[in-house]
Amino acid sequence: MTDKAQLHAQLVAAARELIPVLKSRAAEAAKLGRLPDETIADFQKAGFFKIVQPAKWGGYELDPQAFFDVQMAVAEGCMSSAWVLGVIAIHNWQLALFDDRAAQDVWGEDATTLISSSYMPVAKIEVVDGGFNFSGRWGFSSGSKHCDWVFLGGMIPPAGPGQAPDMRTFLLPKSDYKIVENWDVMGLQGTGSHDIVVENAFVPDYRTHKGVDAFGLSSPGNAVNDGALYKIPFGQIFPRAVSASSIGALRGALKDYVDATAVRVGVNDGKKTKENPTAQYVIAEVTQIVDELELVLKRDFERSMAAARGEEEPLSIDERVKMRWNSSLVSERCVAGIGKLMGCAGGSAVFASHVLNRPFLDINAGRGHVANNPSNYGRNLGAVELGGANTDFFI
Repeated sequence: MTDKAQLHAQLVAAARELIPVLKSRAAEAAKLGRLPDETIADFQKAGFFKIVQPAKWGGYELDPQAFFDVQMAVAEGCMSSAWVLGVIAIHNWQLALFDDRAAQDVWGEDATTLISSSYMPVAKIEVVDGGFNFSGRWGFSSGSKHCDWVFLGGMIPPAGPGQAPDMRTFLLPKSDYKIVENWDVMGLQGTGSHDIVVENAFVPDYRTHKGVDAFGLSSPGNAVNDGALYKIPFGQIFPRAVSASSIGALRGALKDYVDATAVRVGVNDGKKTKENPTAQYVIAEVTQIVDELELVLKRDFERSMAAARGEEEPLSIDERVKMRWNSSLVSERCVAGIGKLMGCAGGSAVFASHVLNRPFLDINAGRGHVANNPSNYGRNLGAVELGGANTDFFI
């Protein structure tokens, strides 16, 4: 076994050890509207934020499959915890694509510093000497209370006739923004996905990342962080960070459902639920959903990493379109799976204390993320298969 394979196995084992701990903290996270500080400390101690962080900054630079194995294991205990881990840890990957001066700003004194985000392209931007004056309000910044920097989306207007807008990610320190605590939701309550407000902050040009560079695999950070990990498309890895936690949450809910069903006796007929053919079949159905989604995730990243290492041909646009569709389907499939379990769990499943209640709400909440809405990605895939042009550049 290689050192990286051993580290991969150790990280997954550490995540699995945390499952009961995270389950015990889930109610507290929901009440706080953010993760308990102890959970972030546990993730830091276990090295989870380092998995796709550059080696230059003490990271492990493991393949994405290792990270998503950890995230899915964490989600078996608490999907809010896995969601925050997914989003924030992937920012350590994206920062590697920025001009290296940006990483110096964030990690120069402390390489464990964390970044939250909201990629909504809603910024009000004025181009000035050396950078931009930047203002706006963004929603859904998961884990923002645990972070000292933020990635925010903005669209620089076209420079001239016939030119396209310049979509970028802007990096700002905590001193340049305010967090508006407005996270009052039905599911994923522990993610603390508050609003971010910026009032006329200056962002130097080097602390921005162009969408066109991410799409073309030609980001300035590639000159410094030249490992294969940083030669895969941002539009493939980030959407997985907001969908893979649903797979883990469904897998955990399935285990809890099996345990509960094995001892449940119907109150109306006195029969053992484990002998109910419908309950038996639902277990098989949901097992297949989890297996299929996990296998496709790993297959897609194995292909992406082989291309990034130069072992296979570069990913084609058609492949990237198909992989983006695969990611977008995850939440919808998991919503269907948790619905099947709830439908066979009996009337007690409506109680907040029931083992399926929280994953049901969390998985359905995760479906609301724009990256998890398959309609646009499915239409794009269908059009490309029929000979049309790709219309999505976040792939």
